[in-house]
Amino acid sequence: MRSIGELARDSGLGVSALRFYDRAGVLVPAWVDPVSGYRWYEAEQLEEARLLARLRRAGMPLPDIRLVLAGWSGADTDLVRNLLRAHLCRLEDGLSDARREFSALRALLDHRENAMASLRTATVQLSGAAPELAAALDSVRFAVSTDPELPMLGGVLFDIEGGSLHVVATDRYRMAVARARTAGHDGSRVQSIVPASLVDAMRALLDGEGPVRLSVDGGRVTLEAGDRQAAGHCLDHDFPDYRRLLPRDAGRRGVVEVAAFRQALETGPVRCGEDGACDLSVLRVEDGGTVTLCADGDGDPNRVAVNRRFLLDALVAGARDRLVLEFGTPTAPIAIRRPDDETTFSILMPVRLED
Repeated sequence: MRSIGELARDSGLGVSALRFYDRAGVLVPAWVDPVSGYRWYEAEQLEEARLLARLRRAGMPLPDIRLVLAGWSGADTDLVRNLLRAHLCRLEDGLSDARREFSALRALLDHRENAMASLRTATVQLSGAAPELAAALDSVRFAVSTDPELPMLGGVLFDIEGGSLHVVATDRYRMAVARARTAGHDGSRVQSIVPASLVDAMRALLDGEGPVRLSVDGGRVTLEAGDRQAAGHCLDHDFPDYRRLLPRDAGRRGVVEVAAFRQALETGPVRCGEDGACDLSVLRVEDGGTVTLCADGDGDPNRVAVNRRFLLDALVAGARDRLVLEFGTPTAPIAIRRPDDETTFSILMPVRLED
C-alpha cells in the first residue's frame, strides 16, 4: 500500500488535496489507521489519483469529477466522453467570454493610464525636516521588492498630497507606509516611484538636523540637503493603489516588547507552509493582549502564520522598544504599528500552513 505522502508525490496531488477528496468522497483511502488517522491507499488507486489530478488541472467541477471516476472504473465510457466533451465546451465558451471582458478591461486600462500619467508629470517643490524624512524612509525601505518581474515595485512610492508626503513600499508579501510632514505644496496629488538605489542615495544625505528640499519635475526627482544633492529619474510605472490594501479595523491588538519578542522569534518554533517554505512563525493574541508563539501541532483556529524573517525586518523598521500587533481574521494581514504614531506601520500577509 502507498502512504498519503507517496501517493501525493507520484500523482501530482498535494497531501491537503488528497485529504479534501477523501472528505468529499471522491478518492477514499483503502485504510485509515484508527489510532493516528493516517491514510493508506492501494496501488491501483494511483491511476485514479493521476486522473483526478488531470481533471482538477482542467478545472472540472467536483460533481462531474466524481462521475468521471465512477465511469472510468466501469464500462460506461460513453458517459465519460460526454462529460469530457461538455466540460470542454464550457471552457471554450468561458474563454470567449473572458476574451470579450479582457478586451473591455484593456480599454479601461488605457483610459486609467492616461489619467495616472498626469500624477507623474506634475512639477512639485516642497520642504521638510531631514530627521523626519530619514525616519520615514527607514520605516519602509525593507519592503522594497527585488523581483525583476515586478519592476513597478522596485522602488519607494512618493505620494504627495496637501501638506504630507507618504512613502510606501511593497513586495506583495508585505507593505510599509510612513508619513512625513512637508510644506510648499497644497495642490493636487502627485506620485513618483523613486528607484531603491536613489532612495539609498537620498537617505545618505539625511544625516543632519536641518531642512531639506524635494522637487519632482515630470520623471525626475531631486533631494537637496544644504549644498549636497541626490537626483535621478523615477520609474516609469504605475504603483498599485496602496490605499485599497490598508488594513481594516483590527479585531485584536497585542503589545510586544520588541527585544524579548525578537529573541522569542529567533529561537522559537517554526512551521512549514504549503509552498514548502519552513520558516514560518505562528502567532496568536491571548485575551489579555499578549502575543504568543504557537508550538508545532497547535490546532488553534485563530492562529496566524507569517514569514519569520519578514516579521523580524518589520520589528527592526518599527524602531521602537514596544510595538502594537493588530490581528484580524486568520487570513487577514497583520499590522505592525508604533504606539505613538498611527501614520507609520507595516503589514504582513499571512501564509497558509501545510496541513
